[in-house]
Amino acid sequence: MLFAVCNLNIMQISDEIKTRLDIVDVVREYVPSLKPVGVNFTALSPFKREKTPSFVVSPEKQIWHCFSSGKGGDLISFVMEMEGVSFVEALRILAPKAGVVLRKENKEYASKRNRLLDIMDICVNYYHRALLESPQAQGVRDYLKKRDLDENTLVEWQIGYSPESWDDIINILKKRGFSDNEIFAAGISVKKENSSSRFYNRFRGRVMFPINDFSGNPVAFTARVSPEKEKTEVMGKYINSPQTMIYDKSKILFGLDKAKQAIREEKLAIVVEGQMDVITAHQNGFKNVVASSGTALTADQLKLIKRYTANVAFCFDMDEAGQLAADRAIKEAMAEEMNIKVITIPDGKDPDEYIKKDPEGWQKCAKEARHVMEYYFEKIFSRINAEVIEGKREAAAKILPIIARFNNGIERDFWIKQLSEKIDIPEQTLRDTLVKSKEPKKHIAKEDVPQMAEEKKEESREEKLSQVLMSLALKFPDLLNYIMDNITIDHIFGSINKIFYKNLIIYYNNIINNSSAGETIYGMGYKDLKENITRQTGVSIGSPEADKLIQLLDKLAIIGERDFFEYDMAQAKNEAIRVEIFLKESYYSFRKKELLKLISQSEREGD
Repeated sequence: MLFAVCNLNIMQISDEIKTRLDIVDVVREYVPSLKPVGVNFTALSPFKREKTPSFVVSPEKQIWHCFSSGKGGDLISFVMEMEGVSFVEALRILAPKAGVVLRKENKEYASKRNRLLDIMDICVNYYHRALLESPQAQGVRDYLKKRDLDENTLVEWQIGYSPESWDDIINILKKRGFSDNEIFAAGISVKKENSSSRFYNRFRGRVMFPINDFSGNPVAFTARVSPEKEKTEVMGKYINSPQTMIYDKSKILFGLDKAKQAIREEKLAIVVEGQMDVITAHQNGFKNVVASSGTALTADQLKLIKRYTANVAFCFDMDEAGQLAADRAIKEAMAEEMNIKVITIPDGKDPDEYIKKDPEGWQKCAKEARHVMEYYFEKIFSRINAEVIEGKREAAAKILPIIARFNNGIERDFWIKQLSEKIDIPEQTLRDTLVKSKEPKKHIAKEDVPQMAEEKKEESREEKLSQVLMSLALKFPDLLNYIMDNITIDHIFGSINKIFYKNLIIYYNNIINNSSAGETIYGMGYKDLKENITRQTGVSIGSPEADKLIQLLDKLAIIGERDFFEYDMAQAKNEAIRVEIFLKESYYSFRKKELLKLISQSEREGD
């Protein structure tokens, strides 16, 4: 049964989604290697390269934690991390899986943007069905078959056909309750000349390639003229959707919605020029390929890629336009401090043609992609004579500004040395020239800088063992009396750990005196603790401090399940005693050092 959200707020919607979905099923869509181990599921971290699995999912708690990256949370936070999206965008991704309908009648979602997305969904389905069923589309079906696109690909990419009609899709949309102005705002119709109220179809008799945003929502079309009309079409071979509220071509990468998981897994994004290059690559198993959709690659598009990897390889056409596009893309990627390579295809073929002819050859080309500077060295030195002074000067003039873009001094020094050897000019001379030629960095407004995740500070052994002690207390609450009698807050290391320990004691004392504490997990009210853990801290629910406490609770719960699920009470107490001794020894050792430092300071000051 579909769930209407008209009268619910966002938090109620998220709770309903979490009730209907199992975290293991959601995580497995992104991490297929997830396997049961004891009462939990584990896998290699999807966020960091590692050899030993540190990623743990608790089906009982419906939470996850990655011990290598320090990230954790529920199924919504997992989707936010994997997709690089906001909380509300994660809800939109998960809602269809949960059978939760974000109805357009809901005031919270009844925005113009969502109306336009609904229009695009209808158009994609209509055009796709027309391609598969319409007699008019036979020539298009033959053309796509000739381009070696199989039926699965047509369905996966929802490729369609817009019939030769001036108003068919307009009439369909109006019957579904959309106005002329909404249809126009979605880029589906065009206003008739000298009229502000009469419209006709923008796309007629064309092969329709939907363009999706990174979440998989169709937002625009690229429309190719039908093969039989190529010689007579006056509007051009390709026409594209205009800029709309839902489509900004500078912020969209064609195929990213289908490529992002492969990009994350392979730690490489391959960027090509054409949409057919992407579709052919995916059909042949090369899933980490995206396209800039005929526009110069932008900083916004590269930021999208950086959500999944900092490694990018460009494969652009060898003609003048393609090389110019490659130069612009490389410059933007260097500004984003990405690791850049260039793929070169033999005989100047485009990826679409080459992959069809020789998939293994394409794989070899991708594997042998050259560092961006190797690409420039070969490109520039192939056209000049480095033996003469004019050639040396030209090489330095072209290559030094590129080297100047590197923010890393080691990289700059390495390539200066390579250039020095190549043109037989002292390195210091080139460095002096570099200072003069270095391109000034453009000022970047603070609001333009993407908010990257805060660098995680490595936890000390004392902090980790403080968490072990608290995880034992959660799993074996009978130990809390012993722990509280022997471990003070001073003996706990880490500021967030101290706050948590203090509130754990307060919470435990409360439930001892309250026989109706609710359901028990680990012998204590886990859900109740999660709801009340911030009450004594003076921080507000939803604040960064409160989020840290909740995340720590989830982490401790998973540590208890992962490390102590086979322990009995005696084993647990022995472990608690071992940790207690270590923490006390560490505390007194640190305290002794502090006192010695104070004594030395007092002696120096004659106090």
